[in-house]
Amino acid sequence: MRLHIDQSGTGDPIVFIHGMGSSSATWNDCAPLLAAGHHVVVVDLLGHGRSPVPDDPDEYTRDAALADLDDVLAMLAPSPAVLVGHSLGGYLALAHAATRRGVARGLVVLNTGPGFRDADKREGWNERSRRNAHRFGVPEQVANLNLQFDSVVMERLAELTVPTLAMAGSADRPEYTTSGEYLARKMPHCRFQLIEGGEHAMHEGALAPVIAAHITAFVDGLAPIGV
Repeated sequence: MRLHIDQSGTGDPIVFIHGMGSSSATWNDCAPLLAAGHHVVVVDLLGHGRSPVPDDPDEYTRDAALADLDDVLAMLAPSPAVLVGHSLGGYLALAHAATRRGVARGLVVLNTGPGFRDADKREGWNERSRRNAHRFGVPEQVANLNLQFDSVVMERLAELTVPTLAMAGSADRPEYTTSGEYLARKMPHCRFQLIEGGEHAMHEGALAPVIAAHITAFVDGLAPIGV
């Protein structure tokens, strides 16, 4: 396993996935609040935090990131994990569920979206990501993780029966609220929760206990493992 992870707590596993240009430290205010009753794992994606930073741009693809997450989940086997992702991490959680049916026990996605079905909109997203790569605070090649080249998540939302909680902050860009509501409409077992006053990194700082409480209630409401 090449990703750096930190673990705490015991119980059913929850894996936290950060956004572009961030690190596992983004969960410092939130994840420990769940460790009392759960096995909490926070991940540094490739090129972030304490994980390796390869020079090869081809190392930084969605599918490579999903394979890295496979290694993390294999370490936790046989217990299935709930994936909690913020922004890019939320997209990766959705993509993992879309391409690996029945692996995740549940999903929680914060201020994220399912990508784009329209190829022109995807290319527009990719062009903005390339143009703004310097703002992410990571080496240029690492920003390739933010690029999207298909619509696999969008195409499979209606087939994803994994229990899902989508959250968006009312003080974040409105498209994240729109995306969260879209996920709740399209996914059979998805619920949307608007967090009043929440900004993009609403799991950090004063609202962290609110976010942690929603995650705890969602995870504890899932069917027991093995049932």
